[in-house]
Amino acid sequence: MTDPAQSDLSDITEDMFLGGQLRLRQPRRGHRAGHDAILLAAATPVKAGQRIVEFGAGIGAAGLSVARRVAGIDLVLVEIDPALAALARANADANGLKAQVVSLDVTASADVFAASDLSPDSADVVLMNPPFNDAGRHRSSPDPARQRAHVAGADTLDTWTHAARRVLKSGGVLTLIWRADGLAQVLAVLDRGFGSIRILPVHPHREAPAIRVLVRAVKGGRAPLVLHPGLALQDESEEASAEAQAILGGKVTLL
Repeated sequence: MTDPAQSDLSDITEDMFLGGQLRLRQPRRGHRAGHDAILLAAATPVKAGQRIVEFGAGIGAAGLSVARRVAGIDLVLVEIDPALAALARANADANGLKAQVVSLDVTASADVFAASDLSPDSADVVLMNPPFNDAGRHRSSPDPARQRAHVAGADTLDTWTHAARRVLKSGGVLTLIWRADGLAQVLAVLDRGFGSIRILPVHPHREAPAIRVLVRAVKGGRAPLVLHPGLALQDESEEASAEAQAILGGKVTLL
């Protein structure tokens, strides 16, 4: 993660998610919430009363989608950019959802986390959509906020997963979304402290290679790895598939 730079919030759009169940304000330029956030939310298992922490929350799309689905959770949205954190806070209020928003670098020390009420072994679930584009193969955007949100450093996945492992309770669940071609890296990182891994490949359409993987893992889990049938976002006519429409509309969950 890099040092935060104030996002340009002079040009804001208001967009509908979950089939109109969630109305979110976000910058017109830079990183914008989309399908990845909603897929991540749909793959995240939660119960009322649990503490749910989203790393790299941005405007809060994934975490607030989870809160819309399950009432009575203790939601914490962690975002490095103070301006985006302010938008996430405003989005929670505008949608009548309760969330604690923390402006914090996910790579910060345990002491810094604890000072923000994120002490070790305190969360039931962590969900995260880390920057995942390979800097060596991906041409960076000139927009600093977009670059920060999309391009991974050599240790991004490792440091984010380490922070998740630290904050999760034993038996807590981590859900993440990553590039499909980086699955080996995900499995290597999760081998340190996680198990009971479930993987869902996400394809643009049935005949195309997967472009994303949704991964769920349990801190200290011991169950065998499960590879689910892939999710196709488009059907043969290049329209959104029925399954994708149901997921993006907040009607079904994954994994």
